[in-house]
Amino acid sequence: MSGSWNCSLSLPMRITEIAFTVYGVTDLGRARAFYEETLGLIPTKSYLMGDQGMIEYDVGPGTLAIGAGAPVFKPAAGGGVAALEVDDFDSAVRRLRERGVTFLTEPHETPVCHLVTIADPDGNLLLIHRRKPAPPAP
Repeated sequence: MSGSWNCSLSLPMRITEIAFTVYGVTDLGRARAFYEETLGLIPTKSYLMGDQGMIEYDVGPGTLAIGAGAPVFKPAAGGGVAALEVDDFDSAVRRLRERGVTFLTEPHETPVCHLVTIADPDGNLLLIHRRKPAPPAP
């Protein structure tokens, strides 16, 4: 059959983990102030040339990065969403309000978590998230 895909000729790609998530930003200094001063993240690696490059923040076993200057680093409002787990949801919400962060959704509860949606200065979406404890096993 012409034009059909023969899966026996190809091995499946095996994805083992998320290496990192990167948000493109228009102003690296402004974004860095938001991620470090407002959210309290600590940079773990940076690859900078002037006001361009990328800054990484290790968050648990994953990495969130911000980048500016390369064609791949373009903000995408309405694009991907990173969920940042916090240890104290109510305290995190208070901090964000004190810093004047606009809430795209008000803090709310689901059956498994508490979360609120915010955006960074370029419109990249972030969920501030707190998992509820897992119910005891039956």
